Amino acid sequence: MVPEVVKIPTMEKREYDRLIEEEHVCRIAFKGDKYPYVAPFVYLFDGRFMYFLSTKYGKKMDYFREDPHVSVEVERYAPDLSSYMFVTLRGRLEEVGDPEEKKRIRVGFVDLIRTRNLSRNVLLALGHSPDDPLDSIVEEERSLIWKLVDVEKIVGLKGGGGG
Repeated sequence: MVPEVVKIPTMEKREYDRLIEEEHVCRIAFKGDKYPYVAPFVYLFDGRFMYFLSTKYGKKMDYFREDPHVSVEVERYAPDLSSYMFVTLRGRLEEVGDPEEKKRIRVGFVDLIRTRNLSRNVLLALGHSPDDPLDSIVEEERSLIWKLVDVEKIVGLKGGGGG
């Protein structure tokens, strides 16, 4: 007798929207050369779009230029994995060019760092020194801003208490 496969329960839209709102770190999978290229990112969610600050160097820039289609994954789990939830979004990264939108997003990242009490070491991932003032994120464009657009598929799964 073949044992029945038990599937992980899916999340409803309100559940995965809440997960995306409450977290601030994700992984982005780019197509890569032979293998997918996965990199962690701090993100900002405005209720409609996910935004990412990207340094202007590294493999991710090459892969973004070659093909901006990506998978973005946000997760939350208990240390013992008694509960977990994750959502994967498939879409396309688009560089934000509008000056007003760029400023709004940069200010949002500064607010995120302050309100979540994130370590100043996060500035390294954004192209800045931990010794730089937070407002340098807004005043200096050391990073690009990407927006996730054209989301084709969202899959949210959960187990246990849901995180």
